[in-house]
Amino acid sequence: MWLNDGSCLRLRPEYPDHVWSYDFVLERTHDGRAFRILNGIDEYTRECLVIRVERNLDHEDVQECLAELFCTRRVPTHLRSDNGPEFIADQLRQWLARLGVKTLFIEPGSPWENGYVESFNGKMRDELLDREIFFTLEETKTLIARWRGVQSHQTTQCFRSPPPCTTGMAACTIASLITRSNITIGTIIGGWSNKSLFIKVVGS
Repeated sequence: MWLNDGSCLRLRPEYPDHVWSYDFVLERTHDGRAFRILNGIDEYTRECLVIRVERNLDHEDVQECLAELFCTRRVPTHLRSDNGPEFIADQLRQWLARLGVKTLFIEPGSPWENGYVESFNGKMRDELLDREIFFTLEETKTLIARWRGVQSHQTTQCFRSPPPCTTGMAACTIASLITRSNITIGTIIGGWSNKSLFIKVVGS
């Protein structure tokens, strides 16, 4: 929300799955090759929702990641990010709009507007990335997964995650279907607490 003096009020999370935020972190293995880390958190509970580590991650990888989360949890009301090309891609934005997810893009060059996930990124760098030498990508994934396990344990001592929200199929099955090229996904909305997912096979 913009005020008359040009300042901005950031939407504050009010309950679990109200506002999620995500961002990328760039790091390198010992041989100098870059890899990317996609971090996603629930701003209300501070829970780490996802950490995806690959050499390259584009908007399709972001969409796949979100699809898995939407199947195993709830569809969030808002999704906050910067204006990176992976987050503002038309395909991703249209897909989120069909699901009823409202995107919140911070002002360019204003990472403090995405403070929750930036704080998480800083904690990851201080406690892990700046302390380890990563020789291979697989080793990197293992070390990051171990660190995430510690963070998740600390978070769940204060908050309990909402129950999974799926309809008829196991979450992993739905997530697998959603990410295939011949599948589309939408939502049936009967109030926030009843938001659920359905799938439609195209050309079947």
